[in-house]
Amino acid sequence: MRGMDEGSGSLFSYVDLEARIPARHPLRKFRQVLNEALASLYSEFETLYSDFGRPSIAPEWLILASLLQILFSVRSERQLMEQMQYNLLVRGAWGR
Repeated sequence: MRGMDEGSGSLFSYVDLEARIPARHPLRKFRQVLNEALASLYSEFETLYSDFGRPSIAPEWLILASLLQILFSVRSERQLMEQMQYNLLVRGAWGR
């Protein structure tokens, strides 16, 4: 069963990340292009997953995590989660 792509603005912190990341930062364009690409793949992902069973992590989040890991030169998933604790740019890229 496919997990839903739901985000919570207050999931990680109460800091308004949009206010912290400069308006002309390249990460903003990256997020926009990535969100459009993942939205276009939604129906493809939907056909790959069963309608029953335990929900998985949304494939959009898995792709995003892999791209962030590459973009920020993070060596492992564990270190990516550590970066999420204190790096506002990583948090800003993650939040959708």
